[in-house]
Amino acid sequence: MKALSKMTQSATPATVEKKWVLIDADGLVVGRVATIVANILRGKHKPSFTPHIDCGDHVVIINAEKVRFTGNKLKDKTYYKHTGYVGGIKEITADKVLGGRFPGRVLEKAVERMIPRGPLGRQQMRNLRIYTGTEHPHGAQNPELLDVAAMNRKNKVGA
Repeated sequence: MKALSKMTQSATPATVEKKWVLIDADGLVVGRVATIVANILRGKHKPSFTPHIDCGDHVVIINAEKVRFTGNKLKDKTYYKHTGYVGGIKEITADKVLGGRFPGRVLEKAVERMIPRGPLGRQQMRNLRIYTGTEHPHGAQNPELLDVAAMNRKNKVGA
């Protein structure tokens, strides 16, 4: 029998096994979905989590235009960007983003702001794919469907 080792094994890029996860965001709250997706992208759900290695899974989100906000955030939440020119700050509400040309950016920005900044964070964000409809081109990877709504019901206090 092999003796127990007192050393923690760090994951290396060669030993990381990446799976594919599918999330249907229809009717889910943006922040709750974003925290779950950020943890999966970082790999914090795995026992072999190593902070400086990309050990997360690939995440495919469908129905991104059907996410919802709680309270008055739909009309009150404001996204800012700067053009680079003097006085060039622009703002847009969440309602206009969801009704606009790229409604998936609401989820993308929510997840992006929960991932660490830097080269590792950019590498982890490349594993996120967001689609507005129910169709996605990743059927060959056999993504495992993750029931986020059931996870949220289970984690509620007093439920």
